[in-house]
Amino acid sequence: MPKTICNQAFFKRSINDRWVSTILCCLYLFLAAPSNCQAQDDVRFNVLIQSAELLYDSTYYLSSGNKYAEAFVIPGIDVSTTHRYNAACSWALAGMADSAFSQLFFIVHQQQYANLFALYFDRDLISLQSDKRWEMLIMEVKKNKDLAEAHLEKPLVVMLDSIYLADQSLRRQQLKFLKKHGWKSEEMQQLLTQIHTNDSINLISVSRILDERGWLGTDIIGVQGNRTLFLVIQHADLKTQEKYLPMMRDAVSKGNANASSLAMLEDRIALANGEKQIYGSQISQDPKTGEYYVSPLIDPEHVDERRAKVGLRSLQNYIASWGLNWDVEIYKMKLPEYEEILKLRSGK
Repeated sequence: MPKTICNQAFFKRSINDRWVSTILCCLYLFLAAPSNCQAQDDVRFNVLIQSAELLYDSTYYLSSGNKYAEAFVIPGIDVSTTHRYNAACSWALAGMADSAFSQLFFIVHQQQYANLFALYFDRDLISLQSDKRWEMLIMEVKKNKDLAEAHLEKPLVVMLDSIYLADQSLRRQQLKFLKKHGWKSEEMQQLLTQIHTNDSINLISVSRILDERGWLGTDIIGVQGNRTLFLVIQHADLKTQEKYLPMMRDAVSKGNANASSLAMLEDRIALANGEKQIYGSQISQDPKTGEYYVSPLIDPEHVDERRAKVGLRSLQNYIASWGLNWDVEIYKMKLPEYEEILKLRSGK
């Protein structure tokens, strides 16, 4: 699935091979057409990138990496950091460490990539972490991060970085514990208790910042620090979420918070109150079958229009992480069943 530096996918969706072959055949025929101007090269680049993303979603990682490589050599194209990072993920998953590191070092040295936490937590890059080049890469990214944050309030940045690491480190273990021990196991319950305790500690620090200084923008605490404020509130209890919701709305209107983050908070609060979500950002699990599904959603036919307005990618693209396929007609048929589950869980 397409990433935004970098969306970690815990599951990969399976796409019918015949459908994939048909799409790629059409893309090949398009790409075979002569290209005589920059506009046509731009279109060709976009088609190749889309093909690479489709192949990634289908777990054809080597082919995905090759499509990215084909796109990157088109003359006159300014390849974004996001595309190069995604290419590195495809190469890493394909076992092509040299190609993966080539892209990663390029964005570090030529595009000043500084998202240290994406590297730490991206499951796609796990195979690279035992390579001696990994530590060198991390050191270079740290340098970029320090330079990028030189004008920020460093004590706050350091504190929020620590909070983010604590928040994500524990949560990243949930899938491993779930697969190894099961949801109701003693081990999983102990982990959930740790997460809850850590969330409470983090909330004390973040609430103090919000109450004293408001929702700080990226010009003061950086992109990562700004995201950490949201994550801590997103993981808080309903009363706390509702307390800071107006503040976050105001922050979005002033450009101090992301509309996409606000959308996720709005969805979570709605579901906690027994109401349908708006943007489809929340996924639930059927207590009987264990299957994942999009939590009850208003007006499913137009969800992608709402998502686009707040900067969220299509619902199909999003739910592919859970191995799901979006079929609005099937969803509407099952919606009453999902609503009953919501009533039981919310008690409303």
